[in-house]
Amino acid sequence: MSRFTAHVQEAHGLPRWRQATTIAAEVTYGGPFWALKGVADLAGTDHVVAEVHREHIRLTQPSGRVIEFDKEPDVVTVTEPDGTVDRVEHPRATFAGFTAESRWSLPQAAYFQAYATWLYLIEAFVFTYPGVEIAELEPWIENGESWRVVRATFPRTIDAHSTTQLYYFNADGDLVRLDYEPDVNGGSPTAHYQPAHTTVDGAVVTTKHEIYIRNEDRTPDRSLMPITMDVADITLH
Repeated sequence: MSRFTAHVQEAHGLPRWRQATTIAAEVTYGGPFWALKGVADLAGTDHVVAEVHREHIRLTQPSGRVIEFDKEPDVVTVTEPDGTVDRVEHPRATFAGFTAESRWSLPQAAYFQAYATWLYLIEAFVFTYPGVEIAELEPWIENGESWRVVRATFPRTIDAHSTTQLYYFNADGDLVRLDYEPDVNGGSPTAHYQPAHTTVDGAVVTTKHEIYIRNEDRTPDRSLMPITMDVADITLH
């Protein structure tokens, strides 16, 4: 780990993250993306519990529907209030040939929502996972600020949006932006902003996510915000 990534980890409360086993929160999903994918009822506020040291997450909707993704067996399940279970093994493989315009089944959308939320909740702590490779790139200037940029390359043991993702940090070490090209959405270039954070029991968590299409020059297309995510009532255990 470089001196800078060590600084980032400390700024995000690395000692507390190492001690924690789970993070729980009320997570509100918004934006037109869900309706465009044919799963409008995935927008709303879920009670989410994510494990910190492995990729496992459980989302409970107000209706009682439960979404669960566990990377170790590579299975996503959607359990309806009546007890009906839709179980899909190796969900990433079901997106083969999909484009950004493709509509999703409920289990596919649930998988996307689950693994993405897990990544956003544990933040830069994922850099400590085995097999994650980190390299610092040239700084990025945006709105008069200079942000340091880290490229994270993920092993097959972690489901992320894409094998490589860019993480942008301000002078205080706060994570302010992510860039990725989701495999499940036809590799659509994405600029993901994180304008608000909070500290919970020594650990820093982003509370506001604003997700845009990314232009070829790496700037965001702010004419539309396809996805929003707000995080509240956070606890670490």
